[in-house]
Amino acid sequence: MNSAILGPVVALAAWTMIIWIWMYATRIPAMNRAGIDGSKIVGSSAGALRDALAAKGEEKASWVADNYNHLHEAPTVFYAVCLTLAMVGQGDNLNATIAWVYVGLRVAHSLVQILSNRVLIRFGIFALSSVALMMLVAHAVMAVLLH
Repeated sequence: MNSAILGPVVALAAWTMIIWIWMYATRIPAMNRAGIDGSKIVGSSAGALRDALAAKGEEKASWVADNYNHLHEAPTVFYAVCLTLAMVGQGDNLNATIAWVYVGLRVAHSLVQILSNRVLIRFGIFALSSVALMMLVAHAVMAVLLH
């Protein structure tokens, strides 16, 4: 199977791995600066770690982790719908372009969340990416269920 829509799928997966690296490159030093010994954390939730980091002035370290988690939410629908479109021969042209727009918006969302965490800007970018995702889902519905 060769479909242009697979490019954005791989690009978003790669971006997610970059954020994973960024998360640990940020969080581990923040834990060290905050005097949090990771070897003594047993069964702690992410919220408890976030609170401990924030109490020591290291809240920005959680922004990257939050974004990493966000890249496992709506993008799961993106992956499924793009693979579906590729399998039914609808992964080129307009759908591939929409998929690239989605990836660009998700990267922009990541950068805003990690660097400034301006909620209104993040929401606007998220809303636009959601519209792109809805378009891809609608195209998949038409290709699979209406044909």
